[in-house]
Amino acid sequence: MNNKKRILVLSSLANSLINFRGDFIKNLVKNGYDVYAAAPGFTTENHKKVQNLGAIPVKFNLQRTGLNPFKDFKTILELKKIMANNKIDLVFPYTVKPVIYGSIAANINKIPVISLITGLGFAFSGLTFKARMLQRLNEFLYKISIRKNKTIVFQNSDDHQLFLDRKIISKNQKVGFVSGSGVNLEWFKTRVNENTSDVISFVIVTRLIKEKGVHLYIEAAKKLKEKYPKAEFHVIGASGNSPSSIKSEILYNLHEKGTIVFHGSQSNVSEHLFKRDIFVLPTYYREGVPRSILEALSVGMPVITTNTPGCKETVINGKNGFLIKPQDLNELVSVMEYFLVNKEKIKEMGINSRIYAEERFDVNIINNSLLNILNNVF
Repeated sequence: MNNKKRILVLSSLANSLINFRGDFIKNLVKNGYDVYAAAPGFTTENHKKVQNLGAIPVKFNLQRTGLNPFKDFKTILELKKIMANNKIDLVFPYTVKPVIYGSIAANINKIPVISLITGLGFAFSGLTFKARMLQRLNEFLYKISIRKNKTIVFQNSDDHQLFLDRKIISKNQKVGFVSGSGVNLEWFKTRVNENTSDVISFVIVTRLIKEKGVHLYIEAAKKLKEKYPKAEFHVIGASGNSPSSIKSEILYNLHEKGTIVFHGSQSNVSEHLFKRDIFVLPTYYREGVPRSILEALSVGMPVITTNTPGCKETVINGKNGFLIKPQDLNELVSVMEYFLVNKEKIKEMGINSRIYAEERFDVNIINNSLLNILNNVF
């Protein structure tokens, strides 16, 4: 008879289970848990990859964006059934909808939940009327879903404070903290930047939406390209269905003009980071701790990002990069130009980035923290 505890890891996208939680799933399996990995969007390829991690893939239906009460209610019922049929002992959801709907389904089944808040996204940015309306709705949904959870794990203290201020959770609620999803330091190996050419290259890796600061990066590229024609400004990412997506045609046009180097979506991001000098993410999206920055730190790149929740955790200002005010184009141009003028700082700050990644963001550190939190439930 199998007496192993059964954990359901719940995600909003099948690829995320592999890319963001692959090491964690392997760690759970290694520590004697039966792991069920549930998500929408399974293909034959990623289904096999999840199996190779040692987990059992489980497909469920989820409308990832937007709100449709009928479809969302069906998702809750489907998750409730999955949990009951597989005799799940603990649910571990992450990202907004899995946390909310997974917690509701688990509460109905009286199954303990440890939920991971990976960032609050557009809804908590407060940037538009729509965002403010979504924030109120999400606050209500969080309140009714996660209050009974065993532990709520945050990736930064700002999100925890917001949940307290908005009375989403009480001061007595048990919480934990981890520094993002962590990064596999073997996978993203470091290099010491010994760039001997006079070409300095910047790169942004992100979803190509306005809130991630892509348009600011492009405007900075336009300004700096005039003054430093040999500088390169690389863009990696795909345009999605968001209303604020940067259209691919615009990016291809800028690529043809030589303003930027547009790569589209790439599966070998580490190789691209290895070839570039400085990583830039001028986001004003409500991040957890951006995985793209952790990868850049691991490779050994200076980082330019915003002094906002999640992002500010990744940079010691002036030591391994710079923190700038969100939506401040002039400051972004200024700190990017700093590296064009002070080329020797690229190597120095890059080394500091790798050291910081080793000290704080090693995936083994993160996963051990999560494992300790899970073990305390049983």
